[in-house]
Amino acid sequence: MVIEELKPSKRVEGRWLAVLEDGSILRVGEGEVIDFALYAGKELSEEEAVRLQDAARRSGLKSKAIELLMRKPQSRKELGRKLTQWEASPEEAEAICDRLEELGYLNEREYAGRIVRHYAQKGFGERKIRDELYRRGVPRELWDEVLDQIQEEDSASAIDAFLEKKLKGSHDPKDIKKASDALARRGFPWPEISDALRRYGMEVYD
Repeated sequence: MVIEELKPSKRVEGRWLAVLEDGSILRVGEGEVIDFALYAGKELSEEEAVRLQDAARRSGLKSKAIELLMRKPQSRKELGRKLTQWEASPEEAEAICDRLEELGYLNEREYAGRIVRHYAQKGFGERKIRDELYRRGVPRELWDEVLDQIQEEDSASAIDAFLEKKLKGSHDPKDIKKASDALARRGFPWPEISDALRRYGMEVYD
């Protein structure tokens, strides 16, 4: 199989288009151009063509993974699932995740910190944040470390602000119960809720 033409892609930086004699186009990265010593007019053996196509496919998967991570950070587990959906083998997915961790594109500690800050700023409690860390596949060994970012004072401030917004000065027991239940659903433990209710002026019995 002969490479009729080899030219850089106009759409994707670092990608090259190898136009083959049968009219098909093989999209390859700069690494493949160098590793396989590609040039216009080069004749590839059947074995070389297969290896090149396989290398180009893996390179394409890695590029898609990088593009995804730059748009939307992921956990390793989430990225692995996405690579599998793109028809990467389990071994390929593992190798790509390893490489992207080495390059700094995949950083689960930083990603976990983003999740914690995002939900804490939205007024959610630790239990809800733990649920999100679990749902997104963040390793459990990182949970306590990133959850330490939530200071007790910040938690109390979030509960106080929620009560002020929802109750608007009301001390009706029904309104209080609705607000308390809503805080529990947001992941705040009862001791923190009861302390906030006392600050709000309610008599609470634990």
